[in-house]
Amino acid sequence: MASGPTHHGSPNAAYSSNSAAPVPVITQTDSRDKWSKKMDFLLSVIGFAVDLGNVWRFPYICYQNGGGAFLIPYVLMAIFGGVPLFYMELALGQFHRTGAISIWKHICPIFKGIGYAICVIALYVSFYYNTIIAWALFYFYSSFSSILPWTNCDNVWNTPDCTNYFGMDNITWTNSSRSPAEEFYTRNVLELHKSSGLKNLGGVRWQLMLCLFLIFTIVYFSLWKGVKTSGKVVWVTATLPYIVLFILLIRGATLPGAWKGVVFYLKPQWDKLLETSVWVDAAAQIFFSLGPGFGVLLALSSYNPFTNNCYRDAIVTSLVNCLTSFVSGFVIFTVLGYMAEMRKVEVEDVARDKVHSRLTTFLYCIFPFWLSHFPGAHRLFLFGFQFGGLEAIITAVLDEYPDQLYHRRELFVLCLVVVCFLGSLSTLTNGGAYVVKLLEEFGVGCSIIVLGFLEAIAVSWFYGINRFSNDIQAMLGKAPGLFWRVCWVAISPAFLAFIIISSLLKVPQLTLFDYKYPDWSITVGYLIGFSSFMWIPIYMVYKLVWTPGSLKQVSVRKEGRRLEQVVTLVSPWCSPQRLAVCLRPERTIPELHADSLHMTTMP
Repeated sequence: MASGPTHHGSPNAAYSSNSAAPVPVITQTDSRDKWSKKMDFLLSVIGFAVDLGNVWRFPYICYQNGGGAFLIPYVLMAIFGGVPLFYMELALGQFHRTGAISIWKHICPIFKGIGYAICVIALYVSFYYNTIIAWALFYFYSSFSSILPWTNCDNVWNTPDCTNYFGMDNITWTNSSRSPAEEFYTRNVLELHKSSGLKNLGGVRWQLMLCLFLIFTIVYFSLWKGVKTSGKVVWVTATLPYIVLFILLIRGATLPGAWKGVVFYLKPQWDKLLETSVWVDAAAQIFFSLGPGFGVLLALSSYNPFTNNCYRDAIVTSLVNCLTSFVSGFVIFTVLGYMAEMRKVEVEDVARDKVHSRLTTFLYCIFPFWLSHFPGAHRLFLFGFQFGGLEAIITAVLDEYPDQLYHRRELFVLCLVVVCFLGSLSTLTNGGAYVVKLLEEFGVGCSIIVLGFLEAIAVSWFYGINRFSNDIQAMLGKAPGLFWRVCWVAISPAFLAFIIISSLLKVPQLTLFDYKYPDWSITVGYLIGFSSFMWIPIYMVYKLVWTPGSLKQVSVRKEGRRLEQVVTLVSPWCSPQRLAVCLRPERTIPELHADSLHMTTMP
């Protein structure tokens, strides 16, 4: 979010990877917008990484994959895959000081399509993520009543299957039984019973539309002035979840049967470690948890001072992220233990109830149940706003087109928010949950992992690990160690390739509650995924065709007093010279406004 003139790139002090010259230390003095405080940046990163999906997804994935045994592949994948990629993005953004599109001019121009693909994926995320937050806001509104509507079966939306075991004994729970919280979510919040599926989504729910409008209004006024405003908002949005989690953890530990849930959460099932799916889930969880590849880390770190210690930031925020995920598991499983105690069944039976077969359902059925047993806490429903993805788009586009959009920042942000709101309308229908599931699975899913893989390859192999290491040395005064270099070159790309191959071998069978997605919807999902990825080959072809010296040669000749441009077609076959033009970073230090930088050299 550059609210000041942006300089495309940064001093590439180490453009010659084999140079023996001293590494220059560069002090940033240009007018690009900057964070007011270091904590503004750290809270923004933590707020992006520790979001609603991360906090509640980890316990859900953990219980599915062997409980405590899942922590082994999770930690290994974090150390060798997630954290190195996280560190890499923070360093890239801070050194080149530009967004996800224009940064590729300084890394490897032919991969610039990755930046456009990131922006498309961020749009898809904004279409459904804020809808999930709108559901939370609907819960918040519904809590302003003398009797919480998800604590009884006396409401107009309840069915004969509704079984209330709040403070009641001798309750018989069958396979068809549904709790009041479950029916409130499916029949009042979503109103899924009014939709037969994707072919008949039903009408837009005006209550959810008002909630979403309020959310996007807050998002707009948080982003319209750049990091000066968003850096202040995160002091609330990033810290409130921790306050709520702490309160819930203390209360959850006092509930009858809570210890059963904790035992179930931590008891390892060692045989699960032999299943490939467990390692795939661990890799995917840490990737989506830390969030490399989404362009957000590039955008946030691009507003840091050039000499900021991004290494320490990466370690601290990664640890906070992983520990938050682990602690949130205790919050969830103390509730599951209590629910099992109330139903007089095993924790495993509660956790595997088919209504909890989906992450957001797992959240929106369990959490209201929990709050109803915590007097006064029903207005603490945890939710956060989707700033990160939109920040990635805004920074990327403004840095790419500063002359056209810099003085129209507020208007551009407004147009972007309107587009996101209109794109979200299909998720607000009676069958909107089906659309959310489709976008969640295909709009982000494997596409963002492929982008992360290509980004890691482009930086480590095309830009060069030596050059990248020298960039970090120019900022921090110390080059990254062997561990980080090996991870960036080999282990992290292999980590992402492992997820991609495993995902391709597993044909998705999409279901939501009792609805099985038809075959045509799977085709639509693949088209949604391709709509973001396609910008990579499209830009590669464009770059090869229009770069002077590639598929055509552009020259200027003098005709009398006129200068005429002459286009001469050359061989269509790729040559080393042609590819070198497209792979070589376009700018060097003289072209990067070096006059705005104060440079001193380390001995």
